[in-house]
Amino acid sequence: MAIIEIENLSKTYRVYRKPEGIAASIRGIFRRHYSVVEAVRSIDLVVELGQFVAFLGPNGAGKTTTLKLLSGVITPTSGSARVLGHVPWHRENAYRRRFALVMGQKNQLWWDLPAAESFRLHQQIYRIEPGQFDRRRDELTGLLGVRKLLHQPVRELSLGERMKMELTAALLHSPEVLFLDEPTIGLDVVAQHNIQSFLKHYQELRKITILLTSHYMKDVAALCRRVVVIALGRIIYDGSLSGIIDRFGGHKVVTIQLSNGQTPDDLGRYGEVLPSEPPRARLRVGRDVVTDVLGSLLSRYAIVDISVEDPPLEDVIADMFTRVDEPSEPTLGQVPELLNEE
Repeated sequence: MAIIEIENLSKTYRVYRKPEGIAASIRGIFRRHYSVVEAVRSIDLVVELGQFVAFLGPNGAGKTTTLKLLSGVITPTSGSARVLGHVPWHRENAYRRRFALVMGQKNQLWWDLPAAESFRLHQQIYRIEPGQFDRRRDELTGLLGVRKLLHQPVRELSLGERMKMELTAALLHSPEVLFLDEPTIGLDVVAQHNIQSFLKHYQELRKITILLTSHYMKDVAALCRRVVVIALGRIIYDGSLSGIIDRFGGHKVVTIQLSNGQTPDDLGRYGEVLPSEPPRARLRVGRDVVTDVLGSLLSRYAIVDISVEDPPLEDVIADMFTRVDEPSEPTLGQVPELLNEE
């Protein structure tokens, strides 16, 4: 069953480019120069019931813009989208009660009030029955380990504790769809792990549909089986996490340890020598020549240990972004052609 259906969705902005200098600024009052920014470019996407989908891309790729479109925060320039059968930008109350949006860099809780007071406000906004509200609040704060912090002002909480409260607020009305925009940004390793564990448990328990954006590949690896990659406003990959490595990871990492503990001076002939700690040495080797390289290494050197691994996911993703072809027309992140308007 399709929960999110996107077809040919685009969002274009006209941005005023203020010129430098006083004289140019005065001329700009009468003749303005605008640039066209294509934040999202004709994307198509279908997300099924209960899927946990990672939505990846570099800064300025269009990830947050897409989430805002699906949340009804902004309206598209063209195309269509339906979430739970609703058109998001129609902003129907029936739809608002069925989804939630959590943005790691935005707060929905009152800064100077305890989280418990903000939760009560959410109860009134979403018209949650008192008994159900108490059960949901206690369940969520218990799972997240923040029940004792309910009556502490939000400004006194750590970043990780605040994010747990943000998640609690977002889930109080039992949404069927959850949009997460960088929920672990700025968190330490322990806080990231706690948030990941909670999201994985909650999604498996409630079977809700989640669309996640994150720059932390550990979030993606821990939570998502399906990955959608967007760059320059377009979807360039939609598939499994392992498929990214198979398709875009053009090399393997070979690690060897010689019996004498030394690193051969001519090791670079087999591939790119990567930083490593002695007595081990690491090589970046093309996938198509791994077998030949292993045979040559084993025949020439007294090797006591050898391993072949896929490159780190972060490296594959970064390499994929750098290999995206530049579009012919202006897009987000580029300097677009100026449009003159009298």
